[in-house]
Amino acid sequence: MNHNKKRVAIVGGGVAGVTTALHLAQLGLHVTLFEKKTSLVDGPPWCHLHAGGNLYREISDAQCVTLLKQSIDFVKFYPFIVDYRPTVIALPLYDHGSVEALLPRLDLLKNAYENLIADDSKNKVLGESENYYTLYSREKMEMLKSCSTVKTPSTLDEWMIPVAQNIDLNTVKFPLIVVQEYGLNMFRLAAGSMLALENFSNVDIKTRSTVHDIQKENTSWKLIYSDENEATQEEQFNYLVNAAGFRTGLVDDMLGIITQRMVEFKASYIARWEEQSDTLFPEIIFHGERGTPQGMAQFTPYPGGYFQLHGMTHDITLYDTGLVKSSTNASQPVLEDHFITKIDKGWQKEEVNQRTNAAIKHVKQFMPAFTQASVGSKPLFGAQQITGDDPSLRVAEVSFPLPAYARCEIIKVSSSIDMVKTIVEELVASGYLSSEALKHKSWIHTQLIDEEELKAYAKEICLERGYPASMSNRNVEKLTQKSEIKQNNLERIKHETAHMDSGCQQRYRA
Repeated sequence: MNHNKKRVAIVGGGVAGVTTALHLAQLGLHVTLFEKKTSLVDGPPWCHLHAGGNLYREISDAQCVTLLKQSIDFVKFYPFIVDYRPTVIALPLYDHGSVEALLPRLDLLKNAYENLIADDSKNKVLGESENYYTLYSREKMEMLKSCSTVKTPSTLDEWMIPVAQNIDLNTVKFPLIVVQEYGLNMFRLAAGSMLALENFSNVDIKTRSTVHDIQKENTSWKLIYSDENEATQEEQFNYLVNAAGFRTGLVDDMLGIITQRMVEFKASYIARWEEQSDTLFPEIIFHGERGTPQGMAQFTPYPGGYFQLHGMTHDITLYDTGLVKSSTNASQPVLEDHFITKIDKGWQKEEVNQRTNAAIKHVKQFMPAFTQASVGSKPLFGAQQITGDDPSLRVAEVSFPLPAYARCEIIKVSSSIDMVKTIVEELVASGYLSSEALKHKSWIHTQLIDEEELKAYAKEICLERGYPASMSNRNVEKLTQKSEIKQNNLERIKHETAHMDSGCQQRYRA
C-alpha cells in the first residue's frame, strides 16, 4: 500500500459508493469502502434506466432532460448491466391524461438525445435518435396479435407481438408509446463492481463492517467501526464520502449536521408466469395516479418467466407510513420498526404472498392471462433518501456541508455519474487530486471484468440473497434493434397490413 496517497473513506457500498470508489481508484487515490452487508449494491430495488423520466409525468421537463443525460453517462460507465429491451408506455382508459399530452416532452427528449449525439458520438447508446420513441396504433396492435412470437426480437414490431397478444386492448388508450429506455440488472452491478474493485491495489473493501462513530481530528477523519469479526477498529482518513443511502442522516448526526430530508420505504414483487417462461417481453408501464388504487403498474421482465412488479398503491409498493421526514434535532428520519425489520432481517411469508398477489391482480386488469402468475420469490425492497421535502424530486447528486466531506444524495442510480464528477471537482479544488491526473484518466474497470466470471458471481449473489438464479441474467445482451424502424404512420399501416396474410409471413416494419 502506498501510504503517500490521500486516503478516502466511503461509507456505504451501494450504487453511489461503488461508483465513487471506481472513479477515485482509477484516479490514484487510496479508497476504503465500508459496507455492512455481505456484498455490494444490496439496497432498494431498481431495474430501469429512466432515460428521460417517462415514468413520471409529474416531474419537470428539466428533470427529464437531466435524467436522459445522466442515463447515457451511466450506460457508458456500466455497459455490462444493461438489458437491451424497450419500454412500453400505456395509458389506461380510466386515466385522466392523454397520449397527446405526452408527445411534446417526448419530442423534447428526442431532440435532446440528437444534440447529445452531435456533441459526442459515444453518446449514442440508446439506438438512433429518430427512434427514441415510436407510436403504435390500435390497428397495428390488432395486426400484431396474429404474428408468431420471436425467440430473440430484433425489431420493435417483434418486441410488441407478446404485448399485442396479452394486453386487453380495450383497457388502454391509443396510440401506445414505445421508448428506448432499457433495463438495468442490479445483480450484475453487484458482481461486476466487486470484481472490478478487487483488481485495484489501492482499494480496500470492508464488507460486513459497520461504522459506529466518526470524529474530526485536526485535518483528518477517525472512523470507528466493527469489522467482519465484530472487532472494534479505528482508522484515519483524509476525506470522507457519505454514501450510506437511506441511512445518510446517521452519518450527518455523527458529525453534528442537521439537514432536512425524507426517507421512503418501497418494495417491488417477483411473480412467476410459467406459461410465458420462453417469451421475451418489453417492460410495460401502465400510467396511474400515485397513491390511489389506480396507481402506476410496472411490469419488468427477467429471463425464465420472472417479472418484477411495482404498483404505486398503498397495498403494493407504497406504504401508508412508509414516507417519513427528519426532525428538527436529527438528520436521520426514523422508519417504523417493522420496516427496519424487513430491511435487516426479512419478511413474513404472509405479507409476501399478500402484496405479491395484489401486484399480480393490479397488472391482471390490463393483462388478463397474467392471472396464471404466482409468487416467484421474496420481494426486492429497501428504503431511499429524498433530499429536502419534495417527494416528487428525482434528480439530486451531492453536497459538501463540511470541508473534506461529501454527502451523496442520489435518488436515481443514473445520477451517480454526475455525483462523482462533482466530487472529483471538489477534490481537485481542495488539493486532494491534481488536475493533471484528470487529463490522463482512462476508465478501465470494464476491461477488468471477465464476462463468464461476472455471470457466475452474479448468479451466486442472486442465490445468496434468496432470488431465482435467472434474475441475474439479461434478456438481451446487446443492442439489436434495427435502425430503419420509424414512427408509425396510421394510413400506411392500414394500407400495408391489407396485403399481409394472417400468419404474418411478411414482417411489417413501421
